[in-house]
Amino acid sequence: MPKSSSFLAPFSPKPLVKASRLRLGAFEARGVAAILCGAASIVLAAGVAGAMRRSAAPLPETLREAREFWLALRGPRPELANRARP
Repeated sequence: MPKSSSFLAPFSPKPLVKASRLRLGAFEARGVAAILCGAASIVLAAGVAGAMRRSAAPLPETLREAREFWLALRGPRPELANRARP
């Protein structure tokens, strides 16, 4: 039976897998695990970018409301009230 010739036939993934290494602090991945972690991080970054793009319009209002909520929880600050008076 004749071999099917393909343009990918000379490509061997062995050196790529052997050279793949990912190190983040105490976490270390090698080989296929490093490649999968890299691909997963790209997919995660794309998801975060998509979520930020969808929520970009209401973001300033949300931040303003969060600031007002924080000020309401914290209460008045007397040291700032004393500075305002001459």
